[in-house]
Parts: sequence; structure tokens; C-alpha cells
Amino acid sequence: MMRRIAVLDAPTNLGLRPPTATSVPGCAKAPGALRDHDLLARLRARDAGCITPPRYDPGDWRPGDGVCHAREIADYSLALAERIGSIIDRGEFPVVLGGDCSVLLGSALAMHRLGEAVGGRIGLVFVDGHSDFRHPGNASYVGAAAGEDLALVTGRGQADLAALEGRRPYFRDIDVVVLGIRAQDEYRLDLQAAGITTRPVPALRAEGAARTAQWAHEQLADCAGYWVHIDVDVLDPAVMPAVDAPDPGGIAFAELEILLAGLVDTPHCLGVELTVFDPDYDPDGSYAAEIVNTVVAGLAPVTAPEAVPPRLLSARPAPGPRRGAPADRAERSAGVDRLDAGRSGGVNGLDAVGLAGVDGSGSGMADADRDGAVEAEQSGIPGPAYAEPSGVAAVIPVAVEREPVGPPASAGPGLLRRTSPPAQDPSGPNSASENGADLHKADTA
Repeated sequence: MMRRIAVLDAPTNLGLRPPTATSVPGCAKAPGALRDHDLLARLRARDAGCITPPRYDPGDWRPGDGVCHAREIADYSLALAERIGSIIDRGEFPVVLGGDCSVLLGSALAMHRLGEAVGGRIGLVFVDGHSDFRHPGNASYVGAAAGEDLALVTGRGQADLAALEGRRPYFRDIDVVVLGIRAQDEYRLDLQAAGITTRPVPALRAEGAARTAQWAHEQLADCAGYWVHIDVDVLDPAVMPAVDAPDPGGIAFAELEILLAGLVDTPHCLGVELTVFDPDYDPDGSYAAEIVNTVVAGLAPVTAPEAVPPRLLSARPAPGPRRGAPADRAERSAGVDRLDAGRSGGVNGLDAVGLAGVDGSGSGMADADRDGAVEAEQSGIPGPAYAEPSGVAAVIPVAVEREPVGPPASAGPGLLRRTSPPAQDPSGPNSASENGADLHKADTA
């Protein structure tokens, strides 16, 4: 039985600074722009409606006030978590159309509720051109939640955002995989020190998008499931300049499609969100059309006839440490479900070869990928330094046969409805007082 997609609009721009003194960020228009290209019809998706955000108004915010729009973002995150919960309760696959990256707080809250309900933990695959890891512990300022969302959902920052319902953190550091940041990201060393697993663009492109998706599965093997966050600024500005903070050195549309397909091709993937596309920089709609084509192709495994509903099993003892994993990853709590290793293969056959360079010159590239590679070549994005050798398909295990499973017995109606907040973890990060200046997502001085 196929998994039905439910598309939910989250057109918030509360996490960004104004582009000019008299304008507001245009990413709130993104859901409408993507729908105009028949996204729902092409996904055969249910329309799950829209969570309307509060008015964008920085008001009298001043540096030192903490995150701008904090109260509004908190309220919006609670509403978003409720709606995501209702979608998952129906056995559907949520696709959330942002909006800026602050939508991650609502998704994270929903995932933490779900983890508590099933007696395990939910992981996060964070696909973004920036680490969004600015927080009072590593920066002299905070202000724009869209540049601080990963820090907030891992428990860093002010409690009115990082500890909604007393939950802190929403995702543990060891349950996060970051893909697609630039090689010289300002906070890359902070991610490493925190134990957050990363694969920047050079490594992603060298290994291939499909292999990277499989690798991400393996990093979250001890989680009961995971959520996928995609910021379209992971794409290179040569092919996607319609974002608030374009940064050279990104990936191509063909790579994003293969990466997305690999990440969702498992019942352990619980949903996807798409953020930061700004239609104000796309007057003819061509970039919106490219995004829709990529999302539709990337989500094909979700709606395939053999797709199965989310699989969240009951608690069982945590497994031992994986070979080569950091020591802190051995400290797993009971109640997590190991991802089926066989399910991490088989991204429509593409993981057998990966993307051997978006210039299309790599040997062993599947015919299905060549058109996308030629397109990437025309974009002017350089290919990776390493091309996978031909014949690699012979050593890649095929996906095991899927067993028809449904949601666990505990996943009844109301699974993610708000519950009494758990006691705050005293070992979590402190809620340091913020002092801040810039409201931009990008980490600018």
C-alpha cells in the first residue's frame, strides 16, 4: 500500500530579517508559488491546509532582546506541531512547505512528542547550505531564528523557543545528521565538538548523493525514525539564487533529487519540510518549477505501490556502539528501533553508482542520471574531485523485500496531541541570556 502525502503550508517569515527597511521577506509566498506549478496534483497529495503566521513586525526589537519575534514563533511552532501530529495520526506522510527555517521548531516539537509516545527517539536529517548553529555560546549576537534553528532544536538558546512544553532538547546532538553545509561554514567546528555528524558539500559530492543518503540512514540507525529538513539554499546559486542568503559551493538539482529519494525511501522517514525559497527573486516562476520537478521526483519512493506506512516499534534495549562511531553514540537509551539496513539501499537503483560528478563525465553513471548531470554541467557547477569507479554496482547489496507493516498499536488517534510537559533535563544546555544584533539568517558581522 502506498503512503499518502499530505501537503501543509507553513508560510512564516518570522525568522528572517527584513530585506530592506520597508519590506518583508518573500519566503512567505513560497507555498503558493509551488502550488501554482501543480505540486499537489503531481504528488497526488491531500491538501492539509495552511497554518497562518502572525504579522511580520519587528516592532521595537533591539540588539540584546534575544530572538526577534520569539513569542510569535513559539505560538506558531505549537500550532504547527499540532497539525503535523494530526497528519501522522492519519497514517500520512507530511510535506511541510515553508516559510523560513524557523518552521523546524514546530516539526521538532512534533517529533519529540512522537518519540515520547513510542518510547524512543526521533532523529533529524538537516539538509542545508548553512549550519544555522548560531547561539549565545558561540556568537556575540542572536536575533534571527532562521539562522539559529539547529541550535534551538538541539537545546541551545532561550527557553521560550528551545524548551517548549518543557522539552529540551527536541533532538539530541547524536541524533542529528547535517548534510550540504559549505566546507568553510563558520560553525563547523562547533558541530564537530557537539558530536553532530556532518557531511559538507565536498564530501557529499565525492561520495555521491545516493550513498550519502544511505550513510545518513546508518548514522541514525538507533533512532525510531527521523524527520528531514531541506533548505533550498543547499543548492548552488548558479541554479538556485532565489534564497535570502545564497552561498557558492552548493549542489545541483540532480543531486538534491537523488538525495531526497534516498532519504525518504524507508518507512522510518516520517516527513519532510522545504524552506527558504523566495519567489520575490523568481519573477517568471522558473525556479519554482525546478523545485517542484525535483520534489516530485525525489518523493516518488513515498507514493510507490510498495511503499509502507511509518514504522515505529515498541521499546527494546539499545544496541551496542557501531564500529567506528564516537564513544558518546554508544550511550543510547532504551526504546529505540534500529533502522532496517536493507531498507537503506535501493534508491530507484541509483545508489549503485551515486552521482559520479554533476558534469556527467563519471563512468558508471546510470542512464537515468545523465540528463540531470548534463543540466548541472550547463549550470557551471564544478564536479567532485572523486568519481566512483565503474562496476561498483556489483558490491552494493540490493534492498530486502519490504514486509507490509502498519503503525504500532500505540500510534492511535491523538498520538501527538499535547501532553503534560516532561521534567526538564538538568544536564541540557543552559538557557543563557541572549544579546544580539543582526536579524539576518546568514551569520554576518
